[in-house]
Amino acid sequence: MEKMLLRDPEIVLTKEVLADALGDVYPVFDSFMNTVESEGLTSEWRYYNDGKAWLGKVVHKKKTVCWLSVWEGYFQLSFFFLERHLEAIDALDISEAVKENFLREKPIGKSLPMLFRIRSAEQLPDVFKVITFKKIAK
Repeated sequence: MEKMLLRDPEIVLTKEVLADALGDVYPVFDSFMNTVESEGLTSEWRYYNDGKAWLGKVVHKKKTVCWLSVWEGYFQLSFFFLERHLEAIDALDISEAVKENFLREKPIGKSLPMLFRIRSAEQLPDVFKVITFKKIAK
């Protein structure tokens, strides 16, 4: 069973804590964060009582682009779209596997989740294409 990490509200979330939690995946996470910040996005981490875990939020201006969570062996990026975005997402130059997984996810209310379980740098190009789309999607 996959295990979500960073569940203690008392910890101070630092780069060292993230590096320890992510282990071998931390360099990929660090590369992701550096690219996101170089593109003018910001991230903020908070402990959420409803989910009993620390979550990161990647923001462009005031718009939430995606959510970050840390799991054993990977970090997860969660994007949320509306039904009206389906056609544009289908036209994105991202892997078919990502599109198929997206269509298989169960809606959360009116939102359609697109999840990336990031274990390697090879997954990041698709993520950045989705981020670029999410920044302009209305």
